[in-house]
Amino acid sequence: MEINQAIRAHSRQPLTHQLLMSLLKDYKSPNDKVHTLLNEGILASIKKGLYIAGPVLKAKKPEPFLIANHILGPSYISLDAALSYYGLTPERVYEISSMTTKTSRKFATPMGIFSYTHLSLPYYSFGIRRVKLSDEQYVMIASQEKALFDKVITTSGLVLRSQRNVISYLIENLRIDEDSLRDFDTGIMASWLQSAQKKDSLSMIIKTINSL
Repeated sequence: MEINQAIRAHSRQPLTHQLLMSLLKDYKSPNDKVHTLLNEGILASIKKGLYIAGPVLKAKKPEPFLIANHILGPSYISLDAALSYYGLTPERVYEISSMTTKTSRKFATPMGIFSYTHLSLPYYSFGIRRVKLSDEQYVMIASQEKALFDKVITTSGLVLRSQRNVISYLIENLRIDEDSLRDFDTGIMASWLQSAQKKDSLSMIIKTINSL
């Protein structure tokens, strides 16, 4: 298969260096060919060792959430990106936020800005879902409950001491609808408290949601 066609056939997924080496196995200098493809716009670089089909091919691109999972692993989509995905917050998201067990980092790429915030185990591993975005595109994303907890934990200076504080933050600040909050599984949220930071604030969230 001609290399342009091969790249187009894989355009719905991020292209790893390993995959490209497989596609270019018949070339004498496959790494040099990668540079040529980049210069020709047939490939576009996301970061070192990770690519997508370039603008010249006019091919479909991977979902940004899928790219986020590949840029830095282990990681899962969370914070504003996940809250928006579930339709909980109305604001448009301009940065794809993820959580990771690695050091916090941010990447500016042709597909947008991707940020990663460190969380410690075992809390990191709770509330992660695998969801299908489209054919052959599955991503790891926080449940709505975990995304909210992550938001509170990673927001510097945020302390929720009363139900009034919680209502102000969730409904007035984040603009989450009360009916949506009633659908939250507070039982599973409570099971995460022992391993979480900001236990008092998170406990107050659970108490407030249960009172709605």
